[in-house]
Amino acid sequence: MLQEITQLKSVIEHDLQTLGNTPSKDQLEQFRLKHLVRKGTLAELTDRLREVPKEDKPAVGKELNIVKTLAESEFKRLSELSDAQTSSSPTLDLTLPGRRWKNAPKHPINQTLDEMLAIFKRMGFAIAEGPEIEDDKHNFEDLNFPPDHPARDMQDTFFMEAFRKDGSKREDVLLRTHTSPVQVRLMNSQKPPIRAIMPGRVYRNEAISARSLAEFHQIEGLYIDKNVSLAELKGTLVSFAQQFYGPMLGGKELQYRFRPSFFPFTEPSAEMDITCFLCGGKGCRICKYSGWLEILGCGMVHPNVLKAGGIDPEEYSGFAWGMGIERVTLLRTGIDDIRLLYDNDVRILEQFV
Repeated sequence: MLQEITQLKSVIEHDLQTLGNTPSKDQLEQFRLKHLVRKGTLAELTDRLREVPKEDKPAVGKELNIVKTLAESEFKRLSELSDAQTSSSPTLDLTLPGRRWKNAPKHPINQTLDEMLAIFKRMGFAIAEGPEIEDDKHNFEDLNFPPDHPARDMQDTFFMEAFRKDGSKREDVLLRTHTSPVQVRLMNSQKPPIRAIMPGRVYRNEAISARSLAEFHQIEGLYIDKNVSLAELKGTLVSFAQQFYGPMLGGKELQYRFRPSFFPFTEPSAEMDITCFLCGGKGCRICKYSGWLEILGCGMVHPNVLKAGGIDPEEYSGFAWGMGIERVTLLRTGIDDIRLLYDNDVRILEQFV
């Protein structure tokens, strides 16, 4: 066995000498396939170590390792020299005509969000943010969700496996399903008056389709002070709609309406519709031929939510609203598949410079 190792060492040294100091990629690959792969010469001798008597194995193994180290180190050194030589060679053809750099357009979702933020900031609203990983208390309980509410079911919420410092498991950790928990955290950390908007990413365990995603964006608003009324809520949202969608539509004044609805965290609750700006209120596939488009949900903050935020509902009142960024973006751009917004297709994005 020692004689075979000596012979292999001579073969490897001869092959390395043949390679020289500037071997090609093909030459290096041939050396690797001959000696260093699983069925190469070194591996073959290594497999035959089991045939060596126990008392001779240390000496034979030592000699084999010397040869193996020689082959691997020299192969690595020559590979690095080859790479350096390749990288130092010119890679640019200076005779080619120049290429103009393109400025990537801002994503349609960011365009929509930036415009919304600018409008609400002009109206005196601050921007507040919160964690995307939440607990049941902030995401559901403090927002007046009853224990048996369907939104608590695993079909709608991504619950997470989490542990306390003592190693015990927590059952209340989840990815937030809306940005409303930021409202609760804001009320607990700030005394009224509170006037803020909360943009952010939210998660729901839903099937991905042309109209829905499991991960999307929302923007919510909150205003709390003494003697806040429903009329102020309507005035705020109508002003936003006129600035965002334009006061006129097809030569006519933008129409809007509020429909009664239900949300656990507001009472009374409503949904706001505006004239479909795609068909001018005549009726189309997007507005389901009704002439109206729902743009947001809103309402007066429920007294239980104020209490959970440490605010006396007898002294203060407030209103809140929320809307999805992706949905608004689809309506404004005319895109009919929400998944296109996340495909990173330059042909889609370049249309909205």
